Amino acid sequence: MPSPSSIRIATRGSALALAQANLVLAQCRAAFPDGSFEIKIIKTTGDKLQTASLSAGDLPKGLFTKELEVALLEGEADLAVHSLKDLPTELPAGLVLGAALERADVRDVLVYRHIESIACPADASAPIQQKKRGFKPELSIAALPFGATVATSSTRRSAQLLERRPDLKIVPIRGNVGTRLNKIASQAELDTTVLAAAGLERLGFGWTPGGQLDGPGVPAGLAATRLSVSEMLPCVGQAAIGLEIRANDPRVEAICAKLKHETTHHCVTAERAFLAAMGGGCHLAVAAYAEMVGEQLRLRGVSFLKGAAQRSEVMGNSSSAAALGASLAQSLIG
Repeated sequence: MPSPSSIRIATRGSALALAQANLVLAQCRAAFPDGSFEIKIIKTTGDKLQTASLSAGDLPKGLFTKELEVALLEGEADLAVHSLKDLPTELPAGLVLGAALERADVRDVLVYRHIESIACPADASAPIQQKKRGFKPELSIAALPFGATVATSSTRRSAQLLERRPDLKIVPIRGNVGTRLNKIASQAELDTTVLAAAGLERLGFGWTPGGQLDGPGVPAGLAATRLSVSEMLPCVGQAAIGLEIRANDPRVEAICAKLKHETTHHCVTAERAFLAAMGGGCHLAVAAYAEMVGEQLRLRGVSFLKGAAQRSEVMGNSSSAAALGASLAQSLIG
């Protein structure tokens, strides 16, 4: 059991980060009803660089994690909550990944204006016009008009989109989820963006039976389509929440042991080992997804580091998750 002193849970201050921190807080209180837990909000470098492109290779590592890690190392926090996709594969000395919570929906989502709110051009293959246009529900990558503009700052998403549709125009987009939704709703030059399904759901957004995006503060007229992992392989750690802690801290380790989801932990261990072997860094044009298939762990990966897409997959025991990740990377590097 935690000691009577409060466990300080460090988090960024964005709406999504707070939603995830509160999810962790609720699980902590449920597992340790006699414990004391509190949330500590910390502003990170990534929060301050709102105009920087996330695809830039010269951005500092740990863009959304460094300040939280400093708080852990200096004893100002006891546990840091991360979107695991943002946590570097190489952690500072003295810190470890204590646990991964049960993973949510790993898929990416196309977000676009609904045809009922904006008139759609009769000729879907015609060049883009500088006026808003909408699309039918369940829009797919294949069904996007020729030359459509997709707003994303992710090299992983950009590479997979252009592999399927070389005609697409990719432009960067920054801001929190609400900002990005407003940009798609209001800016005629943007046709769609790609967001993580897990992030949308954790913010309380959902889909109506007609395919429209629904939730607090969602601009009117937006629709969304979940993309299969075969269309868009997720980034390493996507949809998983990671708990970073100090090494050899029995009090916090006991909390992590209760919150850890073993299957998710094995899967993200394999994915993170893959990313580390590929060179680390969330800006790399690589993707990987691990899942349990029966008793075996299946890990799929794609790399665009040599230009054209290179794909491979491996299967093995979950107890060898890290070795599987390294093996997959080697098959793509070699």
